[in-house]
Formats: sequence, C-alpha cells, structure tokens
Amino acid sequence: MNNHVSSKPSTMKLKQTINPILLYFIHFIISLYTILTYIPFYFLSASRQEKSNQIKAKPVNSKPEAAYRSVNSLDGLASVMYPGCDTLDKVFTYAKNKFKDKRLLGTREILNEEDEVQPNGKIFKKVILGQYNWLSYEDVFIRAFNFGNGLQMLGQKPKTNIAIFCETRAEWMIAAQACFMYNFQLVTLYATLGGPAIVHGLNETEVTNIITSKELLQTKLKDIVSSVPCLRHIITVDSKPPTWSEFPKGVIVHTMAAVQALGSKASSDTENGLKRKPLPSDIAVIMYTSGSTGLPKGVMISHSNIIAGITGMAERIPDLGEDDVYVGYLPLAHVLELSAELVCLSHGCCIGYSSPQTLADQSSKIKKGSKGDTSVLKPTLMAAVPEIMDRIYKNVMNKVNDMSSFQRNLFILAYNYKMEQISKGHTTPLCDRFVFRKVRSLIGGNIRLLLCGGAPLSATTQRFMNICFCCSVGQGYGLTESSGAGTITEVWDYNTGRVGAPLVCCEIKLKNWDEGGYFNTDKPHPRGEILIGGQNVTMGYYKNEAKTKTDFFEDENGQRWLRTGDIGEFDPDGCLKIIDRKKDLVKLQAGEYVSLGKVEAALKNLPLVDNICAYANSYHSYVIGFVVPNQKELTELARKKGLKGTWEELCNSCELENEVLKVLSEAAVSASLEKFEIPVKIRLSPEPWTPETGLVTDAFKLKRKELKTHYQADIERMYGRK
Repeated sequence: MNNHVSSKPSTMKLKQTINPILLYFIHFIISLYTILTYIPFYFLSASRQEKSNQIKAKPVNSKPEAAYRSVNSLDGLASVMYPGCDTLDKVFTYAKNKFKDKRLLGTREILNEEDEVQPNGKIFKKVILGQYNWLSYEDVFIRAFNFGNGLQMLGQKPKTNIAIFCETRAEWMIAAQACFMYNFQLVTLYATLGGPAIVHGLNETEVTNIITSKELLQTKLKDIVSSVPCLRHIITVDSKPPTWSEFPKGVIVHTMAAVQALGSKASSDTENGLKRKPLPSDIAVIMYTSGSTGLPKGVMISHSNIIAGITGMAERIPDLGEDDVYVGYLPLAHVLELSAELVCLSHGCCIGYSSPQTLADQSSKIKKGSKGDTSVLKPTLMAAVPEIMDRIYKNVMNKVNDMSSFQRNLFILAYNYKMEQISKGHTTPLCDRFVFRKVRSLIGGNIRLLLCGGAPLSATTQRFMNICFCCSVGQGYGLTESSGAGTITEVWDYNTGRVGAPLVCCEIKLKNWDEGGYFNTDKPHPRGEILIGGQNVTMGYYKNEAKTKTDFFEDENGQRWLRTGDIGEFDPDGCLKIIDRKKDLVKLQAGEYVSLGKVEAALKNLPLVDNICAYANSYHSYVIGFVVPNQKELTELARKKGLKGTWEELCNSCELENEVLKVLSEAAVSASLEKFEIPVKIRLSPEPWTPETGLVTDAFKLKRKELKTHYQADIERMYGRK
C-alpha cells in the first residue's frame, strides 16, 4: 500500500532550469490575463476552498474505537438509490423507463485490421476504427430480457450459477443485466486468469453454462473444457460462431444472438416470472478476485450489497446525469469497473466501450494516423488504476523533456504556477486553455472526473492529473469484499495522499494492531486496522466458511463488518489515509519493521522505474528489490556509463544494477526513508509485469507470492546463498 505520502508534492523537477527574465515575463502575462478576464473563477474557487476545509466525517461517539460516518449520513446509512428499487433488476427497469430512448451502450465499428511488422520482426495487430454504434436503454433492456429467457430455455434455473469469462464490452453488461432479471448468480472471471485459476472457479461454482468470446474460447477455454465436467453450454458473444469444433461430448456452443432469438420466441409465463424475481438478499454476483496470493476466492455479493455500494459512490459525483459519457475499458470482472458502470447506467449516462490497447491515439493497437477511442468518444468520466495513471504521467514527462528549451520552460512555469494556485483554491483558466489543452486531449479533452481505485495513487501522479488534465481526481478505497465501496474523495478536495471520507452507505472504524504498533488512541491522529461496516459489506467467500469467519463478523446490532487488513489513520476533517498493510509489514532480523509498500511508493515514480517490488524477510537485516526499468532511461544510463549490449544483457549487467541502485538510494534518502528501509541490492527485470505474466493482478497490484517464486534464485543470490 501507499504509505505516508506527502500532501505537498514538490514543484516539478525537469532537466531544464528556467531563465529568470522569461519566467518573470510569462508569470506577469498569466497573472494579468487571469485577473482581468477570469475574476469570477476566483469567487468560485473561494467556495471550493471553504468546502475543502469543512469537516467531512465524524465519529458517532467519543470512544476511541468509535466508527466514523460521513456528515451526510450521521443519522443513518444509505442503502437504496431510488425508493423501492432494492434489487438490480428494479434499478435497471427504473432507468429504462426514465431514459428509454437515450443512448446507453456504445461500441466502435472495426473498419480494417492489419498486421504491422516491427523492426525486431514481431507482428503487432493494428486496427482502424469507425464511429460508435449505440444501443438505447430500451434496446439493452429488450436484449437482456430475451437473453435471460433464452438461457432459461437452455436449462438455467433461478439461484443457480452461470459464468462469464469475457473482455469488457457491451455484451458483458447485457448478459449481466439478463442474470439480474432472471435471478441467475453471475460468476465473474478475469479474462487474464491462467488455466488453473479458471478451472478452479468453474468447478467450485459447478457452472453448466459459460458466456465467453470467440477469442477467449479459442485461446484459453478450449484447452481446459475437458477439466470442467459440469459444463454443458458455451455461449459466445460474437456474431459468428467459432470454427473450432473439438468440444468434449455433451458440450454445445451457441452464439449470444441465437440464444436471444430463442428467448424472444419462447413465452415467459407469469408464474415463472414471479419465481425468478430476485430478493435483495439473493446473490447477484460471485466475483472471483484476482487475488495477490494463492488461488482466487469467490466473493458472494448480494443485490442489496451492490445497490448500497453504488448508492454511496453516486453521492460523491456531483451533477451526474444524462450529459455524462463514461469510457469503459477496465475489466468488468473487477468490482471497480462494474460498480462505475452500474452507477452510470442508473443515472442516464452513456457508456462507450474501449480497451487499454485502443484507448488513445498512441495506444498499441491503433494504426498510426487514426483515432483512439477517447478522441472519438470524448468522455466526461473515466475510472483508472494507478498503474495506468503512472504510465501516462511518465510518458508525458518524457515528452516534456524532449521539448525545445522555450516549450519546456513554459510548461514548467505553467505547471508550478498552477500547483501554487491549486494550493490556494484558485483556478488557472489561461494555463488550462493554452498550455495543458494538448495533454488533456490525450483522453478526449472533456474529462471532468477521474475516479482512481484498486491501489494507492501517489501524490505526484494525482497532482499531475489535477494539473495537466484539468479535472478532479476522486481517489477511492474499497475492496471486492465491500462491493468496491469504502471512501472516495470529494471532487473539490485537492489534498493528496488520502482517500476521502466514508461513503454515505458505510462507516469505518480503526482497530488496534498491537504487533504493528498502531492504536486508535495514537496522537495526533488515531491509527489502526480499517474495519468497514454497512449494507455494502458482502456475504463472504463462496464455499469457504473458515476464511469468511476470519474476515467478516456481525456486531450486536446485526450489522456486518469487514476486517480489511489495511492500516489507516483519520485526519481531523474525517478523511482517511492508508498508511500500511498487515501483509506488507515485515520484521527484519534486528527487529525493525519495514513497510514494503512504503518503500515501493517512494521509488516507483522515478523516470528510471516502470515497476518495483521490495522484498525482505526476518532472517536478514536488509531490504532487496526487483525492478522493471524504463527501457529509454536505462538505455540512456548505460550509454553514459559506456555500457553496451542487448536489452537482456543490460538488465543482467551487475555494473548497471549498481548504477540503478545509486539512483534508487538517492531517491530513498530524499523521500526520508530510514536507512534500514533502503534496498541494498536489486535485480533488473527485462520483462514487464502484466496480468498475463501472473506477477500482478488485473488492477496491477503486485502478487508478492508469485514474484517471490519467480525471483527465488535472485533472492538467494542477493542474500548470499549458493
């Protein structure tokens, strides 16, 4: 986790110093223009500053262990978004009736696909995409209803499990809504999971039907279907059926369109309709987490859990409504993306689908000269995980360093000027219009709110997003086990290093953790393990009662609580900071405690570092690290030191390892890490860590167990074993 992040990030440090005369002149012009032309903005800014200083959450009583609640829910926690809409099918019916003909789900047309040969001989798929084709709320409702009825005709019964193993796309949401309508329990699996994890999820839930894509069927499922004995029907979301025909005996493949056609012709009588209607307490989703340790666990999430969670999230997004456009590209099997899309669906927003490979003009699958998805969609709302934001930040900073002297000076000045104005609660319309417009256009140019979750976001990256994308960053904290809900920062709160006040659907208290030295009586801020309570706290783990009893409990009032394993502290205004994690705290041989997340947070934003994992154990007195270096920066460092070789040879160079270690050590000292927290030895990894490698989750959290196994030989080398 991110630890002790500074709330006052330093001004930008780039390779070019600023000419004092030029600085004075530009500063004068900016100030004069702003004062004369945009005086009204300052009155609005003053209002934002006043809001930022307000109390956002309070403890419910004076006891140290008291729960904190949002000031908007002190008298009672929110549980429903609209009166009477206590299940997800009712929420969608309400939205369909209210926004009937409005656009809901959009997909870009593929105009052309071609192979592009790279200089190294590798072949990359490139696409040219057209405009978005849209389905209205009514269209989606009819398709979902027919699909659910078709599944019923294939033998799917209410309160039985059905799996979806598919990329994020419109058909995913249509299938989910069908399951909510017909009370089928939707088992979600990440498209990037490995074979054993997929088999585990499908067999544990004993699904007979699975919804997937033709690509995943041919690349992953075909190799494991023989290991899933209960499977009877495979439904592909693509319009054309797969050509592969070597299915195990008894397994039938259908297209989604064929199942919908079956459902549209079959009757859905009233008696069966009443039987299938879900109750708020019924399971809506069994969500298999990508888990940073071991096999994924299935979290049972009820209709009431999800509705409470999205009710709390929606309250933190002001003016949410029909004018908003959301870009969907994160895995829908992740609670962050599913919750965000359900929030949008329930408020009349439209959702345009994308992927990490087609998101921007510069994305890997977009043919040079053609438009990425955000350039066409121009979204106003977007969710992201910190890893993606960190990549954008580094890419932009690299481009700034390559600018001419004048351009770089102007950018640095505007950046630091805007940072100063933000700290005072002011806006900078001139800078936004003339300096940051091009950067903002990278994600369409209209983003008003970036919602970040899944892992901690560094103060540097958050401030970069505020400045360069000219939008609020809502940093959130939640877990699959809490339906994704916990906290989100207010849009007018530009403080960094914290995750906001509890949502109106839940309350949070801090429990003493003696071993780590965190207590809710600590001064000046109470600290401890974060416990989340409320209707958003889920039912537990599927077929894992022991783990459920460990992580969940009910209090004397019957309210359900989740033990998160994260360590937090409350600021005086009721906002939460994540300062540690139980699993990340390691006791060294000499007795000092090292927070691995704290070490990583201090070093991951270095231009030289694309990713980093700190490692330590109690048998040794020092920390080591595994580093995925930035190829451009490492190659430049090697050139300066007179080192040559292939990329793999450079990463395996002991001399270059030592040079990188010097850079890390200097940064660690600047970040005020203790001497025992600074890595003493490192290993440079030539291969990036992606969900496909199994070394990070789909939210790009480090899988420490898998990383330890992967680098076991290096651990032994760095700790001096033979």
